[in-house]
Amino acid sequence: MGKEPNISPASRVSDITPSLTLEITAKAKAMKADGLDVCSFSAGEPDFDTPPHIVKAAQQALDEGKTRYGPVAGEPRLRNAIAQQFNSKHQLPYSADNIIVTNGGKFSLFNLMQALINPGEEVIIPAPYWVSYPEMVKLAGGHPIIVYTNADQGYKITPSQLQHHITPKTKLFILNSPSNPTGAVYSQQELIPLAETVVNNNILVLSDEIYDNILYEEAEHISIASLNDEIFARTFISNGFAKSFAMTGWRVGYLAGDETIIQAMASIQSHSSSNVCTFAQYGAIAALEDSRSQQAIAQMQTAFSQRRKLILEALNTVPQLSSTIPYGAFYLFVDISQTGKTSLEFANDLLEQQQVATVPGIAFGDDSCIRLSYATDMTTLQKGLERITKFVQKL
Repeated sequence: MGKEPNISPASRVSDITPSLTLEITAKAKAMKADGLDVCSFSAGEPDFDTPPHIVKAAQQALDEGKTRYGPVAGEPRLRNAIAQQFNSKHQLPYSADNIIVTNGGKFSLFNLMQALINPGEEVIIPAPYWVSYPEMVKLAGGHPIIVYTNADQGYKITPSQLQHHITPKTKLFILNSPSNPTGAVYSQQELIPLAETVVNNNILVLSDEIYDNILYEEAEHISIASLNDEIFARTFISNGFAKSFAMTGWRVGYLAGDETIIQAMASIQSHSSSNVCTFAQYGAIAALEDSRSQQAIAQMQTAFSQRRKLILEALNTVPQLSSTIPYGAFYLFVDISQTGKTSLEFANDLLEQQQVATVPGIAFGDDSCIRLSYATDMTTLQKGLERITKFVQKL
């Protein structure tokens, strides 16, 4: 009798953890499928339909036969439109050669790590962080260096913290503004000394700007790359169409930066995903070139603002819960430490007892909090907030 086949995952896979956000969302959907009335505050996905003019543009592309392989780095017209947007919005002198279109914003980050990080190199990641940053670094053979921030500092890394964690092995610093999961937005005054630290230590920065169009009150999105020529040369910007244009399922993202790395990413992409869905890119072109997109963004922004007001007011009435005020994105990072539960215990008990889905903060590097997404309708929000209040009062 022959030997059993040696079927086992590669060792690098054992070092990573599955996405808790996707896991919780899947569990909530399964409960809904079983007939339970679940209020989901877990997914980072706008509940709006993609604007009709974007859908129509993709449909027209289909009608015109744009269903074949395209350039690996993206349709030239889309790459040029992205470069022009950077130029007009932030005065960043990118050309189409500085842009690569990827299968969603997530793949732009993964692809960059593969193209940039050598085994053993370090990447500085402020916590709370988006769940996939550390795992992407590990998959590239690098070492994620987690720098913990807290509510007192608005969950923003300070220049002294950044400097303290830079070593000869440091290659990259990840900056996410507006932030997932906290909604923190860095001001220009806060970005300037961070940029100086990056330049003085001759490291690179990845600026994840996927929520750049979702802002509240007087908050303004400033790209760190726009501060001066020296930081511009050291910055890679990740963005996409999922959040601003309600195009999560379209899987169109992009990265801007040094042309050498863009070419390296295109080479990797040629052996992995090839080009992004061709007709989806024509929808993305319409998102950037059609003036109706701004109206759609404004409508979503108004709805998010109303929901943000509701969720902040409701949770302020629960003494055991607290949070910083989010000035961007559509999340609330809620401190649940006074309940005596870990974030995983809180999230699981809340889902099982009150059918409210949230994401435990441990997924983002902070076990004292949970993340609530208010990218859902007002009726679901009101019902879910009542259930959360009831759950906490019973503890």
